[in-house]
Amino acid sequence: MYVAAVLLVTLLVVKISHWVYTWANPKCNGKLPPGSMGLPIIGETIQFFTPYSLYETQPFIKKRMARYGSVFRTNIAGQKVIVSTDPVTNYSIMNTENESLLFWCTDGLSHIFGNQNFLSQHGSVHKYLRSLVLHLTGREILRQKFLHEIDQTTRSHLHSWASSPGTVNVRDACAEMIFESSAKKLISYDESKYSKKLRQNYRAFKLGIVSFPMYFPGFAFYECIKGRKHIRKVIEDIYQERKATKVPGHDFLDRVLEEVEKENAVLNDSNAIDLLFVLLFAAFETVSQSITLITKHLTDHPQVLAELTEEHEGIISRREDENSEVTWEEYKSMTFTHMVINEIVRLANIIPGIQFQQAG
Repeated sequence: MYVAAVLLVTLLVVKISHWVYTWANPKCNGKLPPGSMGLPIIGETIQFFTPYSLYETQPFIKKRMARYGSVFRTNIAGQKVIVSTDPVTNYSIMNTENESLLFWCTDGLSHIFGNQNFLSQHGSVHKYLRSLVLHLTGREILRQKFLHEIDQTTRSHLHSWASSPGTVNVRDACAEMIFESSAKKLISYDESKYSKKLRQNYRAFKLGIVSFPMYFPGFAFYECIKGRKHIRKVIEDIYQERKATKVPGHDFLDRVLEEVEKENAVLNDSNAIDLLFVLLFAAFETVSQSITLITKHLTDHPQVLAELTEEHEGIISRREDENSEVTWEEYKSMTFTHMVINEIVRLANIIPGIQFQQAG
């Protein structure tokens, strides 16, 4: 009996040890980069979701870069992940998409953004969606319409901020301005006309995107999913009303409906609504965050602010009417302004990361 018990314990220890070793050293056809898979089952999930400042590189990434280099392996929320922080490697990966690597989302993100969301698509479908989105952001659209629209919106909000008593919260004020502009351009949405407020629900949604995927009251992920349901319902109502009435809104939704109603259409009602949902979030969240960071960094670097001011005052001085709108030629001439924007985009922690999986 004693011998049998010893053998049983020995076998159990060997089995557990083998399982832990297999977890820490996953099989790979090639050579895995250095790194740690963390604890069995939970991996390094807890460290990954540790709160950190918006204005710095995530400590989880920073510590592992210092220890393992620019490319390392880990395990987050039950998913084996290879993280690359090397610009050259990332550029190469982005250019090989549709060949050996595909865009991929965790189960949690797929649940948040929709199973047929923009990021989870690949191949010809992904190319099609990107070309469709260019109707929002293409050069000609920017030159002919968007520059004029954003000029008017910005002027209106700047006047409002200037006349408001007390201080202005740049983050909230910019988010409101960009959301108003994006919602109008995408789906002709007017916050004052709906009882369910999109921006309020997007705020709850945003807080749960990079959170532990625990769907239980009190957790950020739970509030995120609730916010998504409310947002999607508002967008779906607008979508279905426009589809039924055929009354054009002169916005991106018109183009989406044209695509849905084509013969052999790539889009259907469900993934069209998911596309609008993701684009609206991406438009206002990333831009408003970038503007906030620009404000902070210009405050911290007065010499940059002085050169930026000089460039814009020079443009105004050459106008016949100093209060006229920004022209395309003026926009193209803002050399230093574009440099500042590019640097902020480089420094800003706008998107937690893009993930890929091996094709096939």
